[in-house]
Amino acid sequence: MKFGKMKTHRRNRLLLVLFLVVGAGGAATFTLLALNENINLFYSPEQIVEGEAPSGQTIRAGGMVVEGSVVRSETDLGVSFLISDLKSAEVTVRYEGILPDLFREGQGVIARGQLNQDGEFVADEVLAKHDENYMPPEVADVIAEAHEEGKARGG
Repeated sequence: MKFGKMKTHRRNRLLLVLFLVVGAGGAATFTLLALNENINLFYSPEQIVEGEAPSGQTIRAGGMVVEGSVVRSETDLGVSFLISDLKSAEVTVRYEGILPDLFREGQGVIARGQLNQDGEFVADEVLAKHDENYMPPEVADVIAEAHEEGKARGG
């Protein structure tokens, strides 16, 4: 066989290339892991009621605040309300903190938080639409879908 000792400069080049490949692979792996942990998937009230949303994982839930459903605690900053997709699905949202100034019944909201074992959504953050012309795209899609189904049923 003609295989002998590798020359020093070839060995150094090979080690450099291997180091770069391993380093790039490690960086890509850590980047993807970090991105995966920070993904907040959106779920409509219907998907939450049907059990498609995971419990114990941070997600976003959005819909319209049901009229007459906002209940504020008298002792602290706790508040609970129902969000609906304007069909039959409603989800209870519990939030501890100060709600946005534009939060009110009949408006679209998106809440970020986790589902508890009772099927209630415990929110860390609640976002309300900021003017009459804007609605979060996810909420707009859910509402448009509800209107289309209403038209299809003759409503």
